[in-house]
Amino acid sequence: MALQLFPHNQAAYDAALAMMKENGRAAVVHPTGTGKSFIAFQLALEHPGEPILWVAPSEYIFQTQLKRLSEAMPGFLPEMLRHVTFLTYARLFRDGAKEIRPDWIILDEFHRAGSPQWGKGVWELIGESPAAKVLGLSATSVRYLDGQRDMADELFCGHIASEMTLGEAIARGILPAPKYVTSLYSYQKEWARIEGRVQKARRGIFLKEDERLLEELKRALEDADGLDAVFERHMENPHGRYLVFCSGKEHMEEMMGKAAEWFAKVDRNLHLYSVAYDDPGAAREYMRFQEDRSDHLRLLFSIDMLNEGIHVEGVDGVILLCPTVSPILYLQQIGRALAAGSGLHPVIFDIVDNFDALRSIDSVRLDVEAYFSRMPGADGRRDVLREAFQIIDEARDCREIFRRIQGRLCLGWEAHYLEAQKFFQEHGHLRVPKSYITPSGLSLGAWLMTQRRVYLGKAPGKLDQSQASRLSAIGMEWEAGSERGLERGLKELRKYVKAHGDADVAAGYVTEEGYQLGKWVSNVRQRRKGASGKELTEGQIARLNEAGMIWDRADFQWRKNYRRAEAFFQGHGHLNVPRGYVTEDGMSLGIWVENQRKAYGGRKRGAAALTEGQIQLLNAIGMEWRMESDRLWDDWYGRAKDYFRSYGDLRVPSSYCSLDGRRLGRWVGRQKEKYREGALSKEHLRLLCKIGFEKEFQLQETEMHQDS
Repeated sequence: MALQLFPHNQAAYDAALAMMKENGRAAVVHPTGTGKSFIAFQLALEHPGEPILWVAPSEYIFQTQLKRLSEAMPGFLPEMLRHVTFLTYARLFRDGAKEIRPDWIILDEFHRAGSPQWGKGVWELIGESPAAKVLGLSATSVRYLDGQRDMADELFCGHIASEMTLGEAIARGILPAPKYVTSLYSYQKEWARIEGRVQKARRGIFLKEDERLLEELKRALEDADGLDAVFERHMENPHGRYLVFCSGKEHMEEMMGKAAEWFAKVDRNLHLYSVAYDDPGAAREYMRFQEDRSDHLRLLFSIDMLNEGIHVEGVDGVILLCPTVSPILYLQQIGRALAAGSGLHPVIFDIVDNFDALRSIDSVRLDVEAYFSRMPGADGRRDVLREAFQIIDEARDCREIFRRIQGRLCLGWEAHYLEAQKFFQEHGHLRVPKSYITPSGLSLGAWLMTQRRVYLGKAPGKLDQSQASRLSAIGMEWEAGSERGLERGLKELRKYVKAHGDADVAAGYVTEEGYQLGKWVSNVRQRRKGASGKELTEGQIARLNEAGMIWDRADFQWRKNYRRAEAFFQGHGHLNVPRGYVTEDGMSLGIWVENQRKAYGGRKRGAAALTEGQIQLLNAIGMEWRMESDRLWDDWYGRAKDYFRSYGDLRVPSSYCSLDGRRLGRWVGRQKEKYREGALSKEHLRLLCKIGFEKEFQLQETEMHQDS
């Protein structure tokens, strides 16, 4: 059975088969949304008797692709792919694939194999399977933040069966032309930054003009429409579904808190959902968003979850709330709204909080124009596309004034270089603080940082080889700051792990030599989240992982405590830990177990809810979710029930003891006191009435009145 591929995918599939037959390897580089995974599924369906190993970044991506296959292919059955073995890159690196002898290897999102660890697993796999043919799929083969390495060259020796840019896919009508709206959600920080630079620069007669421009910028910002008006004007489907990309957990929580204000003019009854790469409940939340068919605006906030390989059907657009210097990430995110054959005309909101936002959409538009310039006779299609492909800058006036101020503050590359040369001659190095201003008013520290980021491909701009060589000659260390700091921190972290057994460093921990290791660890975690503006490379992350870095301390602590609970269960056969129980290493296990019950029941203020994964782990070691007080009450109730069965009533003498020696009479008396005080819960009263409590209590009350 074969798939009905789109023409562009069928052509890519045929070319890949021919190339693999001749060279053993072939890569397909098509933008997000064009249906690359179907090329791999076609390969699997047409070779049913040949073992295939499919490697991808996550199992979740693969399961999502399977779901799309079943929807696109009537009659599809999972048994049709029983010859396909799936592995994640991480598992391939950890466990290898020596037991698998594949005839075909599929590397999904193959640019990820540039990671030091994952790449090692891929190269070992290829080395162990020399006869296997290798098919690679990716939206881009270039790792922009990793020295612009081209993984199509490294893995496939340049054998690219089919390559298509996002601009070409839009120009050819494979992907829809989006409406692209850019604006600002906050300008306070930007305003303070530019105002500070103007005040520091203070260049005599130039200051008045600078301050005039500042005032003009302030008025333009105050007159600009708020986001509520921007969304109302451009969100054409007020009951649509949109993906919202955030930079980290705190950022996402902040943005979700603003949603009611921002979308008030679109829909006051918003339906909000959120997913994150490290959230075990993300799949369930994602499914709830998918299944929400209400006539309300539905927003799915995401952190590193929907960037690659996952398509959400019927999305009306995306909202970008975090600037990124990675073209891969940027194109993956806007690609979530673009899907071949969807019939939708999506809107993309680029809503960032700075004037220097990545404007890759301009390169996409230029790419569209370049395609048409190579295709004579396509003028009609070009005109239609120009009308459909709208780019609307809601902050254009503000940006233009900002650029004029920037131009006045930046006197040119050569002037800054001469100041850098002077600094080097005086100090013998070029490690200039970011905030350093020269006596002439130039922001030398900020300029050098920009040159470094441009050189490393982390910021847009131009720096030719001659300029880079001149800076190197006067001591420019292109990665010195971050790398030197990383090396020192890694050294101290390894020493800590050797001494303590793990990398669970407290935030305020300082080494004997005075190094603030706790602060360094916290900063590294923030960099991983992208919150500090200094993103970690995959190579740095791999080295930190090897050193034992703990990225989520709360989760680490929970699992550490869980292992103590597991040991208690193995020793006692249950998890009814007394509240005062303390483990040999001094941990209050009884209180911890009680807190898990409170978190599960929503009774513990300030505690994070337990995840589904944590609940399952606790269930596996016999967790009793009822609170200790509830369990004790149930035990007493069982004795009262036995009394009722024996005597037919609940008129228990106060001195009566049950068979196990417990003073049941006193307990029943306390329940009656609670009933009089209104302190007996409805559920407990209901259970007691089933064994004659209400009847006997009323009889007792009558007798008491008669006696009086």
